[in-house]
Amino acid sequence: MIKLKEKIGYGLGDMASSMFWKLFGAYLMIFYTDVFGLPAAMVGTMFLVTRVWDSVFDPVIGIIADRTSSRWGKFRPYLLFLAVPFGLIGILTFYTPPFGEAGKLVYAYITYSLMMMVYSGINVPYASLLGVMSPNPKERGTLSTFRMMFAYIGSFIALLLFMPMANAFSGHSSDIAAQQHGWLMAVMVIAVMCVLLFFGCFSWTKERVKPIKEAKSSLKDDIHDLFHNRPWWILFGAGIASLVFNSIRDGAAVYYFKYYIVESDFHVITLFGMSFVLSGLFLSVGQAANIIGVVLAAPVSNKIGKKNTFAIAMLLATVLSIIFYWFDKSDLVWIFVFQCLISICAGSIFPLLWSMYADCADYSELRSGNRATGLIFSASSMSQKFGWAIGTAVTGWLLSYFGFQANAEQSAETIHGIKLFLSWLPGAAAFVSMLFVIGYPLGEQKMKEIIGKLNEKRKS
Repeated sequence: MIKLKEKIGYGLGDMASSMFWKLFGAYLMIFYTDVFGLPAAMVGTMFLVTRVWDSVFDPVIGIIADRTSSRWGKFRPYLLFLAVPFGLIGILTFYTPPFGEAGKLVYAYITYSLMMMVYSGINVPYASLLGVMSPNPKERGTLSTFRMMFAYIGSFIALLLFMPMANAFSGHSSDIAAQQHGWLMAVMVIAVMCVLLFFGCFSWTKERVKPIKEAKSSLKDDIHDLFHNRPWWILFGAGIASLVFNSIRDGAAVYYFKYYIVESDFHVITLFGMSFVLSGLFLSVGQAANIIGVVLAAPVSNKIGKKNTFAIAMLLATVLSIIFYWFDKSDLVWIFVFQCLISICAGSIFPLLWSMYADCADYSELRSGNRATGLIFSASSMSQKFGWAIGTAVTGWLLSYFGFQANAEQSAETIHGIKLFLSWLPGAAAFVSMLFVIGYPLGEQKMKEIIGKLNEKRKS
C-alpha cells in the first residue's frame, strides 16, 4: 500500500515538469515573436523541427532508462542528476542574446533543442516510474491522479505568477530590453522551484515492480513488442490529437487576449503588489478547472470505464470549443465559463491516458515476457511531443498566413484566424482524439485478467 507521502512525492515531479511545459505552451511563442524578435513563421518552423527531433529522442531515453541499474533503481537517478541542468537550460532558453535575426534564430534552435532534450531526459524516466511503483492498476490510477493534480497545480502557479513577475522585474516598462530582463528573471524564479521539486520527487518515491524475466531483453525484441502492441498504437494516436488540442489553445490564448480582447483596455487586478492581466487569469483559471477534471476522472471512470470517460470528455470538448468561436470580446463572463468547462474535460483525460499506458506495459509483458516500461512510456511521451510540435507549428504558420504583425493592430482577417485557434482547430483535434480512443481494447475486466496472470507468473 503506497502511503500519502509517496503519492505526493510522485506528484512533485510533474509539478516541476508542468511549470516549464506550460510556460513553453502558453508563452514561448509570444516570447519569440514579441520579446525575442523573430517572425512567427520562423518560430513555427523551429518548433516543428526541434520538437520532432525531441520526439524521436524520447524512445532513446526510454531504452537507456530500461537498461539502467543503480542503487536508486532504473528511473529515479535521472530525477537526481538532471534537475539542475533542467533549470539552467530553461533559463538560457528565455535569455535574449545581443545578436541579429540570424544569430538569434541559431541561438533559439540550440537552446530550445537542448531544453527539450534535457526535458526528455528527466521526464521520460519520471513517467516510467509510474509503471514500477506499484503492480496494482487501482494504485497506479491513484498515482496518476496525484501526478496530474500536482501537474495542474504547478501549471496554475506558473501561469498565474509568471507575467506579474515579468512585469515587476521589468518595472512595467514597454521598453524591449527591460521586458527581456523581466522575462529572464521570472524564469529564474520558476527554474529554482522546479529543481527543488525534482529533488523532492526523488527523495519520496520508491521503485517496487520487478520484471518476470530478470534477463534484459534485446532492443530488437523490445521494439518488436512495441510495434505489435495494438492498444499502445491507439493511445499513440489519441495522445497526438489531445496535445494538438491543448497546444493550439494554450499557444493562442495570449494572442487572443492581447489582440482580440485587447486586455490593455481593461483595468488590471493588483494583489500583493503584482498586476494580473486577463490572459494570465484565463490560463490560470483553466489550470484550476483542469484540477477539477483530474479529481472527477477517477470516480467517473470507476463507474463507466476509462475509455468511455475519455471519449465523452473529448466529445464535450469538441462541442464547447466550436461554440467558443462566436463569443464577442464583450462576452468575458462566457469566455471564462467556457474556459472552465473545456479545461475540466481536458483535465480528466490525462490521468486516464497515463494509467492506460501502464496497462499497455502489462499487456506487452504478458504477451512477450519482456517488460520495457521505459520504452513504452517514452514512446507514449513521443506521441505527445508530436502533438505539441504539430499544434505549435500550425499556430506559427497560420499566424503568418493570416497576416500577423507583432506589437501592432491586427487586421480583421488576422483576428478571425486568432479566434479559430481557440475554437474550430482545437475542436477538430479533440474529435479525432475521441475517435481513436473508441477502439481501445483494454477495459477494466480485461486488465483484471492480465494482472491475475502476471501475478501467477511472478509467483512461479
